[in-house]
Amino acid sequence: MSKFGVLVMGPAGAGKTTFCSALIQHLRLNKRSCFYVNLDPAAEDFSYEPDLDIKDLISVEDVMEEMSLGPNGGLIYCFEILLQNLEFLTEKLDPLTEEYLVILDLPGQIELYTHIPVVPTLVKHLTRFGSLNISLCAAYLLESTFIIDRAKFFAGTLSAMSAMIMLEIPHVNILSKMDLVKASVPKRQLKRFLEPDTTLLEDDSAASLREEGVVDPSEAGSVIGGGSFKRLNKAVAQLIDDFSMVSFLQLDVQDEDSVGGILSYIDDAIQFHEAQEPREPNDEIADYDDDTME
Repeated sequence: MSKFGVLVMGPAGAGKTTFCSALIQHLRLNKRSCFYVNLDPAAEDFSYEPDLDIKDLISVEDVMEEMSLGPNGGLIYCFEILLQNLEFLTEKLDPLTEEYLVILDLPGQIELYTHIPVVPTLVKHLTRFGSLNISLCAAYLLESTFIIDRAKFFAGTLSAMSAMIMLEIPHVNILSKMDLVKASVPKRQLKRFLEPDTTLLEDDSAASLREEGVVDPSEAGSVIGGGSFKRLNKAVAQLIDDFSMVSFLQLDVQDEDSVGGILSYIDDAIQFHEAQEPREPNDEIADYDDDTME
């Protein structure tokens, strides 16, 4: 029996946990079952309490104190411990039926899935290569304010592409916090970020101004204003264009339709609805009556 899940990831501050909360709320409103797994051993505040929390196994705070490690080193150590104790996940996830959507909330340190094989190993255990047989999709969140700094946007897009290649599972790439930029970015311009357009760097007026000025190598700002930085950005953008793998969906967690739209893409990627048993109208009425009585 197949299971279904979504791996929510992206850089720190992208709104992953907020998206998980919005997704859980939307699922509950639509009478769908979900199972929320927190895999961030440093997370503390949740709108919905996790059904399974990695901190019940190990926490970054304890590791930093006992092992004298920094936050990043402590995080990597926590995941190494998790990989040595995969039954912690298996025992809770194995009984779940195909009606559930498993939501796995990852930390924001992208090196876990772009530089070292920690999360790729975890994904293999969760998916058809492992014992749980979860049809898994990755939702990669990138903060929409990155589009203000185009070099930063392409760096974030490159990290999304790296995760796609490393994890080898279906991906839904998302520009989060769209409510912060919709009023300031024209729709026509926004479309060029949803399907990353390499000419955006050439149109960057700030870059043009730096080209026209004389850059003093002794100035700190010259590091990001010189020709070498521009060539690096162009090379990154060209690499993204050559692979042509990344496109983005828009997300505003305050908008129920926006959250529902993202969920529909996730459902399509994991083929959720194809595995569900047909339901009779009377079943829907019974579910409604049960919820009303509760």
